[in-house]
Parts: sequence; C-alpha cells; structure tokens
Amino acid sequence: MKHATDEHRKIAEAGTILRCLVGSGVHGLSISDQDDRDEMGICTEPPEYVIGLRSFEQYEYHTAWERPGGRANRSGPGDLDETVYSLRKYMRLALNGNPTILLPLFTPDEFLITVTGLGRELRELAPSVILSRQAGGRFAGYLNAQRRSLLSHEGKGRDVTRPELIERYGFDTKYCGHMIRLGLQGAELMETGRITLPVPEPWRTRIRDLRTGRFPMEWALGVAEGLEQRIRDLTPGSPLPEYPDRDTADKWLVSAYQRAWAGES
Repeated sequence: MKHATDEHRKIAEAGTILRCLVGSGVHGLSISDQDDRDEMGICTEPPEYVIGLRSFEQYEYHTAWERPGGRANRSGPGDLDETVYSLRKYMRLALNGNPTILLPLFTPDEFLITVTGLGRELRELAPSVILSRQAGGRFAGYLNAQRRSLLSHEGKGRDVTRPELIERYGFDTKYCGHMIRLGLQGAELMETGRITLPVPEPWRTRIRDLRTGRFPMEWALGVAEGLEQRIRDLTPGSPLPEYPDRDTADKWLVSAYQRAWAGES
C-alpha cells in the first residue's frame, strides 16, 4: 500500500500535531469480543511534500498485518488500526463535513494521545471556521447509504464484513450500531453545533444492547430512518453557519505549516 511505507511512517511520527482515540472506544460502545482499537492522527509533512514534487496524504498501519496473511487480514478484537492524515488533507475533509474526520475536534482530553500547540489550535477552529450545515448533508447521506446496504442485502451488504456476527445474531450488529451512532451524532451536531463523546445515555446502552443481539435489525433500520429525517429537518435551522470559513482555514494552514517547519509546532 502506498500509504503504509516506512517513509510515510517517519513523516507521520515526526510531524504529528494531534493523535487521539476514535472508533468504539471513544464512543463508549466497545464490546470486548468485537472491537479493535482505532486511532487517528494529523501531521504536518515536510516542505518537499507540500511545495516540492513528493506526495504525502496519509499513513496507515494495522497490527493485523503482522500476522500470517499480512495485509489480507481483517482487524479483530485487540488489534490497532492507525491512520495519520496530512494536515492539508484532514482540513479538506473536515471542511466538507466528513463525519469520521470530525471526531478529533470533539475527543475529550482523556482520549488524546498527542496534542501540540498546533493541534490545540486546530481543535479551537471547530465552532467558527470548520463546522457548517454542510455536515448535515454528509451525515444524512452516510446514514442513508448504510440503511440501503442493509435493506438490499438483508444485513450482508457490501460494507458489512463481519460473518461471525451474522452467524451469531443473523445480521451485522456492529454495523447497525455504527449506523445509529452516526445518526445520533449528526442530529446533535445540527441541533447544538457539537458532538458529545462518549455517546450519552440512554443511547449508549441501547446501542451496546443492539450490538449484542438484544434488538432486531428491523428496529435499527427504523431508528436510523427516523434519525436521517431528523438530521434533514434540523439542518436548515442549525446554529452552525451555512458554509465553513474556507478563507480563514486557508490562512491558518499556511501559518501552521510555516511554524511547523520553523520548529514551532
């Protein structure tokens, strides 16, 4: 994989400004026999990768690759999945409202692994610069796609990749849990301008119960459909601005890279 080279690893490690726990752990939804550990990082790459001819967008590493079978292995319980994005790529995705990418902006301090001055500045940009109503459409779109995958393949869709859960419960309960969590967070973001982590009760317990087979897939689909509609209803009146402040984001990016290259990150 082009994103998993030793060269990319060194860039990610040397330039990290923010790294945190994401996935089920930060959402408070971990099930011991189902979940790996997901971490996301953001780094500033050297100038030759920004204004020169070299390229760096992200670095990926999965401990599952260390087992026989290498990169064909799927991550399982206890594995580490790590992705470190270049700051420029991260900002592009965040300004577009990518639901997964937004999580480091709201991760509680106890789940932060690394944070520098630039990392703190990035998080402080969330309410006034990065977030916008555009994220509502992204959350609703992701939610709709997940529902359609389950509906069209009876819980065995293209993105549903956990046969052990299908065998145990009849459908991919982890996938369904992610779907509802996404809907809840999208609705909260449009209503309040924030995402609360971990997922507040009573939904944290409900999603964990869903993941252990205590609710049927039909229940999850119904909840997700309602949440998708709620996101769409809330978006026009959201306290967030209609569009992100790309000009301010661009100016901050230039300053952030200049300071990182000067050793001030």
